[in-house]
Amino acid sequence: MTVSANPMDEEETRMTETTTAERAQQLKALHEAPEILQVVNVWDAISAATVAGLPETKAIATAGHSIAAALGYADGTMPLDVALAGVRRIVDAVDLPVTADLDDGYEDPAETIRRAIGIGVAGANVEDRLRPFDEAVSRVQAIVAAAAAEGVPFQLNARTDALVRAGDRPVKDSIEDAIARGRAFLDAGAALVFVPGALTRDVIEPLVDGLGRGKLSIIGAPGALPAAQLQELGVARVSYGPFTQRVALRALRDLATDLYGAGVIPADTPALN
Repeated sequence: MTVSANPMDEEETRMTETTTAERAQQLKALHEAPEILQVVNVWDAISAATVAGLPETKAIATAGHSIAAALGYADGTMPLDVALAGVRRIVDAVDLPVTADLDDGYEDPAETIRRAIGIGVAGANVEDRLRPFDEAVSRVQAIVAAAAAEGVPFQLNARTDALVRAGDRPVKDSIEDAIARGRAFLDAGAALVFVPGALTRDVIEPLVDGLGRGKLSIIGAPGALPAAQLQELGVARVSYGPFTQRVALRALRDLATDLYGAGVIPADTPALN
């Protein structure tokens, strides 16, 4: 029989696992609710705490692009250890379910999810990057199995790049591919199907028809429909990716420009940090 060198560490681990499972269950309920879930993406502890402080906030989503940019990496090039360290700072800063952007799951998506669950992550986006169909489905299956082995109802927001990596393919064909992949991901145990690039009604409606109401997740990029309209169409979740950081950086740039002129720090600036 193996005896833990520190019983407190063992108890803390059990408590963390319980909390992660509870938060995953909370996120599951939000995904399955009739109201659309809006998640405003964050990239560090202070942005997470700021968004979490709003009464409307029910869950927190990380933006991998934004974490990478804050640390000097191009999108998609951040090492896994760096990515998880960034996500952990966000998890530790809030008391809400955190769904993380984990790129394509890295080399071993099952191990990536095990490690994410270990730091308290309740769900994740993992993209297929238009890998061959069977390979993409197999990676989703591996993620779902890994989460089940950890005893966590992990909320996989399985992303397909059928639209954003379509090249010159006709939009109709890309929509059909997204539906085929999405159905397979859902059958494999994913909670939702994330289809970036679905901005307009004529794209969203066939995706909802093909996947089912309450199963589509999209990104609220510039030009997207408002959340209320997305809810009417049957979209389950909308996130905002790197655009939240871009808005914050524009505010910083505009302030700096003003300060270099005749400006001063506004008197009504809140002490959010």
